[in-house]
Amino acid sequence: MENFIKIGAIVKPQGIKGEVKVIPLTDDINRFKLLKSVYIDGKVYKVNYAKIAAGFVILSINGIFDRNTAELFRGKDLLVERKDAVSLPKNTFFIVDVIGCEIIDEDGNNYGIVTDVLSLKTDVWTVFDGKKVMRFPFLKDLLISADIENKKITLSKSRLKEVACYED
Repeated sequence: MENFIKIGAIVKPQGIKGEVKVIPLTDDINRFKLLKSVYIDGKVYKVNYAKIAAGFVILSINGIFDRNTAELFRGKDLLVERKDAVSLPKNTFFIVDVIGCEIIDEDGNNYGIVTDVLSLKTDVWTVFDGKKVMRFPFLKDLLISADIENKKITLSKSRLKEVACYED
């Protein structure tokens, strides 16, 4: 498993005091209010404060004091160490842990490997089997079991047939 988890991406500077606007990559945006530090390009930065505004996070990061400095961080990813990440409810996963997992059904049929997860109101998983691409919304009733450590996720065959779409 990865030691770091991506939690957001800096979109642009916000204002003139060095704040940055962040797209959150979490299902609970309020988690940003608890942040003490983040990693950007492998360097740790102390978070002074976080504000929530229209689905984005406005962060004040120690060492970024003006708009010009903030501009240098445009497009950068925000990461936290796994040990500092929030605890997840049962059957909830970090995207970084799902990528690369093999998708099978209860009969052992292999559908391919998870290559991407698009975070919308419901996460949409992309699975590739070497020939075709399958996408499906990750719904609670799809999951039979998940062995993230061994990169294997078992889904309901019948439910998957109902919700999966294939790319031509």
